[in-house]
Amino acid sequence: MSQLKQSIIILTASCALTACMVGPDFHSPLPPATKTYTKTPLPKKTISVANAGKSGKAQQFTMGQKIPADWWVLYHSIPLNNLITTGLNNSPNLAAAKAALRQAQETYNAQYGNLMFPAINAQFSPQRQSFSGSTIDGSVPSSVFSLYNASVNVTYTLDVFGGSRRQIEAALALVDNEYYQLYGAYITLTSNIVTTAIAVASLQSQIASTEQLIHDNLNQLTILKKQFDLGGISQTDVLSQQTLLEQTRALLPPLEKSLAQSQHALAILVGSLPSQSHLPNINLDKLTLPTRLPVSLPSSLVRQRPDIQASEALVHQASAQVGVATANLYPQITLSGDYGWSATSPNLLFHPASNVWDFGGQLLQPVFHGGALRAQKRAAIAAFEQSYQQYRQTVLSAFKDVADVLRALETDARELNAQKRAEIASRATLQLTREQFKLGAVTFINVLNAEQQYQQTVVKRIQAQAARYSDTAALFQALGGGWWNGAVIQ
Repeated sequence: MSQLKQSIIILTASCALTACMVGPDFHSPLPPATKTYTKTPLPKKTISVANAGKSGKAQQFTMGQKIPADWWVLYHSIPLNNLITTGLNNSPNLAAAKAALRQAQETYNAQYGNLMFPAINAQFSPQRQSFSGSTIDGSVPSSVFSLYNASVNVTYTLDVFGGSRRQIEAALALVDNEYYQLYGAYITLTSNIVTTAIAVASLQSQIASTEQLIHDNLNQLTILKKQFDLGGISQTDVLSQQTLLEQTRALLPPLEKSLAQSQHALAILVGSLPSQSHLPNINLDKLTLPTRLPVSLPSSLVRQRPDIQASEALVHQASAQVGVATANLYPQITLSGDYGWSATSPNLLFHPASNVWDFGGQLLQPVFHGGALRAQKRAAIAAFEQSYQQYRQTVLSAFKDVADVLRALETDARELNAQKRAEIASRATLQLTREQFKLGAVTFINVLNAEQQYQQTVVKRIQAQAARYSDTAALFQALGGGWWNGAVIQ
């Protein structure tokens, strides 16, 4: 039989021996059997809010609408878009996620090369040796000589029961995990930049409104002091207005503290030090509220959320490890061979007479390991069960996120409507009470109460206004951020 035929037979036998893989074959879990996110149906759209500017528009929920990858452009804010661009270019978290993906890919490449291909090594070893004739019968004289060896070694473990392929499958699943972790970091970063920028804009508006209230209270105090000097009012009224002024001033430090902290957080998100950041000014009243809100079908959510996909990849990896542990219970066949030359002189090294070779195989069948191999298999099965239950928890949390934010958007509109009505009513009440006080129809206590109510409604209206913008961003994040529609991470 020719050498070519022998090689073909060996190759065919190897393929036949490596056709089987023990252990479970992984299949993606089915999505939850539900058609809705909330227990009671959502309205087709939120209410609109009169006299609330861009933040008062009604928002319509559209099932199955495409989620844009750059959803933040719907706010129509160039400063906000610039913040996102800066963050994507400079974020250490995003850079770390990219590096983790590269590491997983190279680890997979290394395992694939080690497990699927023969290991071939070339070796050259010159040696100087001393030979003692007494080791034979004493009649052979001792001698000193050189020995040169050159050889190629080939070793290959036949993957008869698929242990190597299951290890490669596990490594590839970890690549998938890091891939989805990267897009999860991308969505988290962009969403956090948007919501933090909105928080900054909200706090700036609250501070501006509070400063205006301080200005108004100061003017009112000046008027009251003049009236007191003229004997028109008591000193109690002046002191009461002074107290209200100081109480309003006391509102500023906490707001300024929160603003500074939010600005510092935003600086970190875009990858700069708080002391070196140059954040653009975002006016809350100039942001556009997205009016057509996409709502993915529940059956699609598990394919859209990177955290769910990453968790599924870990289930896949754990499933493959069960196969590895199972294959370790079966025989392992290793083929090896050496081909080379050995001579006492470099001139004779590659002479035909110096040629040496060997070829052999090894069959290793585990017989007794004190129960360790079966314990390892049971541990792998338990790890698979753990990862699967963690996957289920991730899915439940994802559906909760969507349900929470859908309800929040519907109630945010009603809250803003109520706060805006309260602000208008309290402003009118304050103006009327001040006029009545000038005419002596009410006491100054009525004025103070009206001023306090107006202050509270202004701040709450701004907070309700910002909540609509923030929860809209939270919806895009909860639905997966649209990364599958063309998000590019450099």
